[in-house]
Amino acid sequence: MALEKKFVKEGIRNRDVEEFLSKQFDRAGYSHSEIQRTPLSMRITIYAQRPGLVIGRGGKNIEALIKKLKDRFGFENPQLDVQEIEVPDLNANVIAKWMATSIERGLNYKRAAYIAVDRIMKAGAVGVGIIVAGKIGGDMARTQKFSAGYLKYAGEPAETDVDKAYSSAQVKMGTVGIQVRIMQKEPRELEVLRMLEEKNKQKEESEMTLDIRGEVIEEPKVVEEVKEEKEEVKEEKVEKLKKTRKKKTTTKKSTKRKTKTKKKTKKVEKDGDNKKEAA
Repeated sequence: MALEKKFVKEGIRNRDVEEFLSKQFDRAGYSHSEIQRTPLSMRITIYAQRPGLVIGRGGKNIEALIKKLKDRFGFENPQLDVQEIEVPDLNANVIAKWMATSIERGLNYKRAAYIAVDRIMKAGAVGVGIIVAGKIGGDMARTQKFSAGYLKYAGEPAETDVDKAYSSAQVKMGTVGIQVRIMQKEPRELEVLRMLEEKNKQKEESEMTLDIRGEVIEEPKVVEEVKEEKEEVKEEKVEKLKKTRKKKTTTKKSTKRKTKTKKKTKKVEKDGDNKKEAA
């Protein structure tokens, strides 16, 4: 039980340190902190959008902060390290706090959410989800969601690849809660699927294009086969036309012959009748 209580106390202390630092360096674009215990000291790494405001002129803020951490939280020999956030628009804490301050200053929550989504997606995020809850636009409390891209809400990728942050804005009507989820990297499954799709596309393109040596692979053969088929169809049509013409000529000749024979037979019959009458 002693070890469990120790871990619980450390967790509560880390939470209190996080709240203290977020209030202390709100203007500096504070994101989060990491506390690591070493054999000689406690190392606290602070991530902020503007590290110059955290350090201060000549490191005055750092010295004052070390004294506060010793007196208030009982850290022994704390060492502070300040790191700048590389891409602030991909940090959920920075975006959530920016939305909270903008809503408190009078910006419409919808406009703030759409601006945040646009900034996050332009920064190169895979997906983003923002939830705003509270008395927004009326007396009744409600929630509204804003999302873009691909985002996981459950499973291992949702815990490891999604950056989550919560913030609140104090408005005349009450408290407005803000939740921000940012997915910076694609899950491995999607990466594998995209790799397979790209390989299949490359294979299809290589089959439908010319070889480096100038040898024909697929597309020219198909074109030649189509041309040959068209020529064969044309030849067949020409042969059919010739046959039909020959049949017509033969039928005309046969009809002419029949008419001639009929005329001869009629003449012969008339001559026979004349001879009979004369006799």
